[in-house]
Amino acid sequence: MEFTRRYLPVDWEERWRKEKERKKKVIEEGGAGVEKDNRELRGIVAYNDSRMGLIKGSVSTDASEESMSGTSQEASGGHVSEQAFRGEGNIFHFCCCKVFPKDVFVTLKDFKNSSLLTDLSLMTDDGSSLDVHSVVLAAVSTFVLDRLKEHLDNTHEEGFSKWSVLVGAEVDRVGLQAVVEFAYSGDVSSLNKDNFTKIKAAAQVLQVPPLVQLCNKPMTENLTGFSKQEQPRLSVNDHLKLLEEANDFVLRNFREVSATEKFQDLSAEKLLEFLRCDGLCVPSELAAFRAVISWIGADPEERLAQAPSLMTGVRFPLMTFREFREVRAINLRMECVADKEVELYGSALKEFGFGVPNSEDCCRVRRPRNVLAVIGGDQLNQDVGQRVPSREIWFANSLRNGTGLVKDIEWKRLGEIPERSKFRHGAAVMDGMLYVAGGCYFYAKDDIMNSKDSLGCLACSYDPMKERWKRLADMQESRSNFSVVVHEDHLYAIGGDKELNTNTHAVEMYTPETDTWSFVQPLDQALSGYGVTSINGAIFISGGFNCKYVCLATMFLYHPERGAVYLADMTHDRAQHCMEALQGHLYVAGGVCNFREFYADQPACEVYDPVADSWASFASLPAPHVGAASAVLEDKIYVLGGYAQDDYSESGLVHRFDPSAQRWESVGKLPGAVTDIRACVLHLPHKSFQSSLESSPSQQQPSPS
Repeated sequence: MEFTRRYLPVDWEERWRKEKERKKKVIEEGGAGVEKDNRELRGIVAYNDSRMGLIKGSVSTDASEESMSGTSQEASGGHVSEQAFRGEGNIFHFCCCKVFPKDVFVTLKDFKNSSLLTDLSLMTDDGSSLDVHSVVLAAVSTFVLDRLKEHLDNTHEEGFSKWSVLVGAEVDRVGLQAVVEFAYSGDVSSLNKDNFTKIKAAAQVLQVPPLVQLCNKPMTENLTGFSKQEQPRLSVNDHLKLLEEANDFVLRNFREVSATEKFQDLSAEKLLEFLRCDGLCVPSELAAFRAVISWIGADPEERLAQAPSLMTGVRFPLMTFREFREVRAINLRMECVADKEVELYGSALKEFGFGVPNSEDCCRVRRPRNVLAVIGGDQLNQDVGQRVPSREIWFANSLRNGTGLVKDIEWKRLGEIPERSKFRHGAAVMDGMLYVAGGCYFYAKDDIMNSKDSLGCLACSYDPMKERWKRLADMQESRSNFSVVVHEDHLYAIGGDKELNTNTHAVEMYTPETDTWSFVQPLDQALSGYGVTSINGAIFISGGFNCKYVCLATMFLYHPERGAVYLADMTHDRAQHCMEALQGHLYVAGGVCNFREFYADQPACEVYDPVADSWASFASLPAPHVGAASAVLEDKIYVLGGYAQDDYSESGLVHRFDPSAQRWESVGKLPGAVTDIRACVLHLPHKSFQSSLESSPSQQQPSPS
């Protein structure tokens, strides 16, 4: 059936009117009819939740079941999602209701104050302790949740039992009290300039991301306890910058922000401004619709009249039919309970039915302040059946949200690596400059770029502000299949292959001020194909190939003067993988593992907690990524390209991991080379966005050092 006119069939209004009459009658009668409708809506919501991967802390339309029926309830900031913990011979189910009266908080706090049913003692190094309910703390603290799992696995007692946890030297009584207050109320009334540092430290150690975010809010939002004289004086530019950062934070974390109590304080005008912004980040357009419903549900009598205006900010053509079923069910309920006539579904249906989802007006196009850049690599030329190395550098100009969960990346060409193509090289960004070193340019025994190779540019840097390359001093040892990491204003080239099937334990340090490379403390064994990152002033190295090219499960701290200190091993061995630091943790994904005398794809992913020196698994990659690149952009981990070890097929896919949703999503494809590429995050001047296709800086030769 083809629609040739932009209006709906005449009889749809009559059918909709009859359905509203039936719904009103059901609401008036109550009982089984209402419960049946609620079950149907919950089923629709559950399906859409599973599609979006909203396994915990999600914004749900469950609130509308009450608020649109005349009962107002408020959502909590912290939730325990439904999970099953297996104890000795039993399975314990923890479930959550995403909306509940505030009286629940008051009652739980009364229980805690009277030590009623408190089963957990949190103890600090100074001897202080607080008795709490373990499940309440586990609702907000990943640290306590992990300890609770261990307790349930190890306990052999039946019924109620008390247990204790030592929270560590970094947490004092002030910080611990603040975390407990946050768990029982969703806020910290005592936060001020004197205890700010202690509370943030406790939130980081106990892994309470919402409290860390509360501490990280712009200073103008965290002035509790400051006198007017103590409040910092900000210039107009400072205020504008803070406002811009706050707005961008909301856009990047819209789903999470919409679940907070403060979200309900937004004006209709400000909410509509966010909804109409292209840069709004949501897993699906349905999340934007749910945010509007949540905002209206906080005060239905006053806000329902503003619903038609707010719905103009929701891009219904980007929804799937299953998602739009939820819109229809909610709109029907809202129109039925409204005191005054309100029309919502008709306009939504027209936009959904006749909108063009692939047009610029419908897609949400986000352009991050910093850009994701990919450098070099190689790929298979299907025409000649040979692998072709690349000199190209591409950057992600925009991130696009399409229909449903469909996402894409718009790539633009930034330029080329000077002189020669390369792959398995090292790349890093320091002080805004891109550094590229080492690598291969063809597949043979002596193909590694070193100082003897007059055609290869072993090390060079690129200045995005000046759009110029600069040749740097050569490393003292050739290497490929290695990484370059930034540590204390120096670059470190660690290990790698010095020739085919021969790796090295040597480490070199680059000093930008003198343009020199110098050897520092070597590794205690030859290593290549490892994962490395720097966090909190320390260099962490995971996995990789040893001298016999066996995949390792090791994790160690490397210091340029003192060498290696080994930490807890990973659960799985791996090499040719990715490792990135995010929110105080180290995430490891992809690569290969040992399989008899060969290798196999390693789909398992792990996250390392430096405080507890422990590993935990997280969602497996949807597809193999061997020899892939990775980077962190806007608090999300990107894994780009690579290949599958099992059949050597290339993967040009880009997958993104969102820690808040604990899921991977496919966000697009690479524009060129896909294997043994390198990625980083760059800050580009605005002119680079405009001129990258017209006049590439790659045409310039590097200036002499």
